[in-house]
Amino acid sequence: MPDLVPIRRALLSVSDKTDLAAFASVLAGMGVELVSTGGTAATLEQAGLDVQRIEDLTGIPEMMDGRVKTLHPRVHGGLLALRDDPAHVEAMHKHGIPPIDLVCVNLYPFEQTVGRPGVSLEEAIEQIDIGGPAMIRSAAKNASWVVVITDPKQYDRVVEDLRENDGAASADLRRWLAASAFARTSAYDRAISAYLDHGTGRAFPPTLTLDYALTDELRYGENPHQAAVVYRDPASNGPTVVNAHQIRGKHLSYNNYLDASAALEIVKMLRRIDPENPGAAVVKHTNPCGLAVDTSLPGAITQAFAGDPLAAYGGILAVNKVIDAGAADTIAGPDRFFEVILAPDFSPDAVDTLSKRWKNVRLLAVGEKPAARQRKLEYRSIPGGMLVQDRDVRVPSPEGWTHAAGPEPDPALLAAAPVIEVAAKALSSNAVAIGGPTDSGARLFGAGAGLMDRVTACRVAVEKAGPLARGALAFSDAFFPFPDGPEILINAGVAMIIHPGGSKRDDETFALCNERGVTCITTGNRCFRH
Repeated sequence: MPDLVPIRRALLSVSDKTDLAAFASVLAGMGVELVSTGGTAATLEQAGLDVQRIEDLTGIPEMMDGRVKTLHPRVHGGLLALRDDPAHVEAMHKHGIPPIDLVCVNLYPFEQTVGRPGVSLEEAIEQIDIGGPAMIRSAAKNASWVVVITDPKQYDRVVEDLRENDGAASADLRRWLAASAFARTSAYDRAISAYLDHGTGRAFPPTLTLDYALTDELRYGENPHQAAVVYRDPASNGPTVVNAHQIRGKHLSYNNYLDASAALEIVKMLRRIDPENPGAAVVKHTNPCGLAVDTSLPGAITQAFAGDPLAAYGGILAVNKVIDAGAADTIAGPDRFFEVILAPDFSPDAVDTLSKRWKNVRLLAVGEKPAARQRKLEYRSIPGGMLVQDRDVRVPSPEGWTHAAGPEPDPALLAAAPVIEVAAKALSSNAVAIGGPTDSGARLFGAGAGLMDRVTACRVAVEKAGPLARGALAFSDAFFPFPDGPEILINAGVAMIIHPGGSKRDDETFALCNERGVTCITTGNRCFRH
């Protein structure tokens, strides 16, 4: 591979025309001849640039609604020819094939098209680019002699390299661009394959291929001796931490990403069970130490913080309504400290208040628009492989629950139960959440999470809830194998126990509840989170 290759002729054919005219103007100023297709050529001509149309190069007009325009020997011969091979050079002269030293192509927006609601199969197929990937692969294969650009974000690096080398491209640049080019065509093909495979009705693809884009390098991982980065899932949009706009504060850490994502998913679920009233959650080590729904956002924040003020200090706060000045004043109360605060957005006054309260607090605006695209599967790597399962997006549905024992359910407790189920689903197993209604909503009182046995989870939940356990409801993420756990809850004054049911000894738990006058409800749905 030669160190430097002069750039004399460039072929530009792009769907995304961001910064195209400015980039092409720099090339033209360096004496580069511009060749282009259809709409790209029109854009360049409108910018006052001299352009050779592709049909003038090939001698064949664009046809079949643009499906055929660059699939021609004068294009691919100009890209693939080895300039130091006499046989290749002779073939170029014999057939009138001019060398193409730079190709700039970004592909039809297939991924964006299939991400739109209601897109038809015919619309999707028309956005499958054929000529673009072919040119990219030809140019990338011949990176010894050709520069291949597949993203407007690469323009600045290319221009800088050309200026440093008097209009020639360095070997390092060409090789880096070629690697990026093959990554792009590979990702494009995977997106098409995944879309078409989805139409077959198979839940899991026979071969798992994921395409994530590197977005940020982190200071370190879960611990200082571990390196870490963040990749973005292009198949997901809408409110996520990776997609969020960081208004202020230090870079997020690895642990910030984990905790903030857990908090965001909780308040998104709270929005689903109660679209009208604000929800708030405080998370520590991916577990909610407090969550609440209330008629006002300041009320929801106050009630969520009250779930476990000790654990909440230094935690992550997420809400599902815009934070205004009043909510910001509540957040910034005495004896409170949050590492990260997430909301759909923040008012200017709120940003000012929170910035003055904590110098380095990270404020993330995640937006309110629901996700148009989101993977239906979730992945977890293990040594030697990957575990894949459906995402658990089931909404709590009390109408499907069974009254198994004890008095008729108290209406106020039953109304609060979906909020407490959200807490139980978000807690690490084994998990027991105690909570109940407030004057203007519902909240978590205390939880036992990540315990090796359910009895200890009950003990911790009771300890965290304190006197509030009396008259409250307890939600378990799985059945009670013995009645010893429920007995701890009942002794603390819990009035309602909700669990999936299904234990061989359920009857013993039911008998205990009948004897002690405690309502027992089974949901039929386990909600482990490991």
